[in-house]
Amino acid sequence: QVQLVESGGGLVQAGGSLRLSCAGSGRTFSAYSMGWFRQAPGQERDFVASISWFDNSTYYADSVKGRFTISRDNTGNTLYLQMNSLKPEDTAVYKCAADRRPARYARNWVSPDYWGQGTPVTVSS
Repeated sequence: QVQLVESGGGLVQAGGSLRLSCAGSGRTFSAYSMGWFRQAPGQERDFVASISWFDNSTYYADSVKGRFTISRDNTGNTLYLQMNSLKPEDTAVYKCAADRRPARYARNWVSPDYWGQGTPVTVSS
């Protein structure tokens, strides 16, 4: 069974940091682009960041640029999102995704090949 499982979410004060992880299992994801998305209550899902399987190029939403960093381990099966200087508007359920399409198009992924179940992040003011 192929799975993506997120962890690392929680409650943090504004200005704080969290590191999310996304562990893939059931297949190798080394040839998949991977990304993070988030959905706040009552809002649409938003692209956060993505990383290329080919050269580890990274792409970010303007709202998180300079504060969040996406990375993956050498096996390509674990994805990370380091979130610094968190703001209340970062509160959302964060999900990881994997897809064979290029990472630079991740903000347009509607139905990626694989989704995780999500991990909640709450930033208090």
